[in-house]
Amino acid sequence: MIPETDKDKARELKAITTFVNSFGGSFEKLDYFDIDFKVFDKDGKFIAYAEVKGRLRNLEEAYPLPVAVRKLVKLADKKKVPVIIWACEDGIIYGKANLIHGEIKWGGRTPRQWALSDLEFMAYFQKQEELKTIKF
Repeated sequence: MIPETDKDKARELKAITTFVNSFGGSFEKLDYFDIDFKVFDKDGKFIAYAEVKGRLRNLEEAYPLPVAVRKLVKLADKKKVPVIIWACEDGIIYGKANLIHGEIKWGGRTPRQWALSDLEFMAYFQKQEELKTIKF
């Protein structure tokens, strides 16, 4: 497994910061093998877990939004509000995973020789009312 690059980490940080700034909240980064973040409201109360996914497209070109099913299972296992944030080039798309509907199928990215999870069960989400956007 290859760790996230500095560019990936910067995109993730920009996305979570944009998200929590929209309601005056804060966040805490979790372990590399866990969900990405714990999210807190403006009073510091823990309110959700968030997974940030890089989406190297503009907001209007981002759909369908992909996420590995294994990440959805990790979010569900936390038994707290599950939020997914897609970090696009010009903003974020986010929603509560328990309120959005998608399609599950085998997919992922073009396989890389060294990567073990490029092809796996993926969930794909089309544009829907529960998904919100914030431009950078």
